[in-house]
Amino acid sequence: MRVAALWFPDWPIQALQDAERAACVIAAQHRVAVCNAAARRAGVRRGMRVRQAQAVLPELRVEEANPDRDGVVFAEIAAGMDAVASSVEVLRPGLVIVDAGAAGRFHGSEAKAVEMLVDATSRSHLDATVGVADEIATALIAARHRNLGAVVPAGGSRDFLAQQPVGVLAAEVALGCAADVVHSLEQLGVRTLGELASLPLRQVTTRFGEAGRRCHAVAAAAPDRRVAPEFARPDLGVEQGFEEPLERVDAAAFAARQLAARLHAALEEAGMVCLRLRVAAEFEGGERLERIWRTQEALSEAATADRVRWQLDGWLSTARAGSAPGEGGGIAKLALEPVEVAPPGDGLLWGADESTEQAKRVIARVQSQLGVDRVLQPRPAAGRGVAERIEYVPYGEQRDPQPEGTWPGRIPAPLPASLAHPAARIRLIDVSSKDIIVTAEALLSGEPAGLGWGQHRYRVTGWAGPWPVDTGWWEAGAAQRCARLQVVGENDKGQRAWLLVWAGGRWSVEATYA
Repeated sequence: MRVAALWFPDWPIQALQDAERAACVIAAQHRVAVCNAAARRAGVRRGMRVRQAQAVLPELRVEEANPDRDGVVFAEIAAGMDAVASSVEVLRPGLVIVDAGAAGRFHGSEAKAVEMLVDATSRSHLDATVGVADEIATALIAARHRNLGAVVPAGGSRDFLAQQPVGVLAAEVALGCAADVVHSLEQLGVRTLGELASLPLRQVTTRFGEAGRRCHAVAAAAPDRRVAPEFARPDLGVEQGFEEPLERVDAAAFAARQLAARLHAALEEAGMVCLRLRVAAEFEGGERLERIWRTQEALSEAATADRVRWQLDGWLSTARAGSAPGEGGGIAKLALEPVEVAPPGDGLLWGADESTEQAKRVIARVQSQLGVDRVLQPRPAAGRGVAERIEYVPYGEQRDPQPEGTWPGRIPAPLPASLAHPAARIRLIDVSSKDIIVTAEALLSGEPAGLGWGQHRYRVTGWAGPWPVDTGWWEAGAAQRCARLQVVGENDKGQRAWLLVWAGGRWSVEATYA
């Protein structure tokens, strides 16, 4: 399989359709959500407060985020690609994928098909880069490669990805990689996708769960799904004809809401959710247009209505301009078809649709019997060690989060997977078998070379720290000094990692890493 991905950088700004190239940002909740190249060159970055960005660049143009505009304009652009390829799948406004293999066979070669796709977008005076590869995820990364795009030879995905920084996994939301997991991998010293792919999948999944498995699959160029495939599914499609063809956007929006409500009623009755949706419209003149939309999460009724409205707005605008099929009048028939459906994700305690509400009712019943303070839920907390980084609060109670602060001596992420028994004493020695201690200057007395824990012996292969902690000095009798050390060791049974704590003149294992 060959996939072409077309990425339109800074799409919300391109969707403004202004010819000028002045510095511009899209703002959401008083922060910069998107900035163009001119703004970036001046020092503006995503996440900045708008006032801070304007202080950096007083002449900065600021526009409010408008998802409807982004979707409607992009629907028109995607329609222009239908003449080149039959399978055009919209991942989000500003990003599409195309079955490059099928398009290449139709047009004579893959290169010719890609050239025609680029020409179809350039006629709209928009900037786009193209990535071509064997997998969807690899094609998405290739499209963003150096902001120029890249064509990965067939069978060359692993070699191409091996040199890419791990951070590319978090650069595109359509890859489905969690940003916090990517950040943790970088902190652990995993710099490239090649290094990530070389790690055992089981260990990555054990440490980071399904999010880690997804990151590993992308890095390893794991086989991917096809572009806009047809899945076996129940007949859940809905359609509606109109005596008076739809020519106005407001009428189309009303029809979109009605049809979305019918679709989701059918999905709910079937116990399914929609992951990929086909929107099809038949015009008075007999022309039929369709588009497939996909999201990372199951489509809600409101999200479905939004996407249908965007698509209809784009088609009607194009029809009024008389520049594409559909120019023969208004929309006479509208159909929504779930291309990919799945059961709802497993809930907290049960897998049924009412799992969350059912769990809440059970918890409320237990709280009424035992007391509100007897049913607790964990949440991240500020602190230095492992146990103090998690606090338990009564279920349902909303408390203000603790101030983050600087916390000198704080253990860097990722945190260990499990706490050890407080009596887990160990011995840490250097190459001359001398016991290693933490000096008054918070330094190790030697370089760790070996570790003994009960009957087990390990050769130390890596360590970091120590991180000294001096707490309670402001209260009489409450002073406590300790230091923590991260250690990696191995023996004939494999490799392990621990978080050690030095307190009271001896070492103990505070926690273990997965």
